[in-house]
Amino acid sequence: MEKTKWYFINSGPCSPSYNMALDEALLDWHSEGLIPPIVRFYEWNPATLSIGYFQSVEKEIDMDAIEKLGLGFVRRPTGGRGVLHEHELTYSVIVTESYPNMPATVTEAYRVISEGLLLGFQNLGLDAYFSVPDTEQKRQDLKKPKSAVCFDAPSWYELVVEGRKVAGSAQTRQKGVILQHGAILLDLDEDKLIQTFKFSSNELRERVKASLSKKAVSINKISQKPITIDECKVAFKKGFEEALQIELVEFSLTEEQERYVKELEMKRYANDAWNFKK
Repeated sequence: MEKTKWYFINSGPCSPSYNMALDEALLDWHSEGLIPPIVRFYEWNPATLSIGYFQSVEKEIDMDAIEKLGLGFVRRPTGGRGVLHEHELTYSVIVTESYPNMPATVTEAYRVISEGLLLGFQNLGLDAYFSVPDTEQKRQDLKKPKSAVCFDAPSWYELVVEGRKVAGSAQTRQKGVILQHGAILLDLDEDKLIQTFKFSSNELRERVKASLSKKAVSINKISQKPITIDECKVAFKKGFEEALQIELVEFSLTEEQERYVKELEMKRYANDAWNFKK
């Protein structure tokens, strides 16, 4: 039986504003029926702190530290908490809510899409599994994040190895389309990550920093051998193909599509009115 064909883009390192604009553009084109579902891999230049759509810059983010560290900054169209994109492979999946066998609920759709991540980690030889809260208290805790830092705790169906989070993802639904994107950690600079957030006290800052190593871990901390970004791309591309039973076909943007992305970038993600609106 012939597999359904989805598009695949390997963008490489791009600016934070371009990365978010391209994800949104792909959602737009898919909603209009111009392209099939798509999986995209990308990286960040410069290293960037991205924050969730609902986060408050004024309350949670130390912009002086971001400038001092030479980091980029962008607000995502998706929810979730702050993520430092540095030593990682970022993925996005764009697919209609009405796609065959796609669950209607956010949580279950998240699980279906994240099966590709699960198989990707397993393709790298890692014993990854889904985080599922096993008590009512843990389920309630997920509704009240303890800090603005994404990797401070695993959420429903987040990927964990040895009880620690190895990938952080977020999702939005617009125009009948699901956009899920997330960070696959190759390495994690905990000091740098913590510096970018505001805390009510130094004691709390130190507590969150100390807890990070217990709650989050990078691939190269637990792998038997160093894993490169190219090895990650191969493992996770195969993982998505296997999990979603699809064939990924390389896709390049036309000049007209590139213009659309650039317009969206200038209007939104490279615009202070968007990034600092909360």
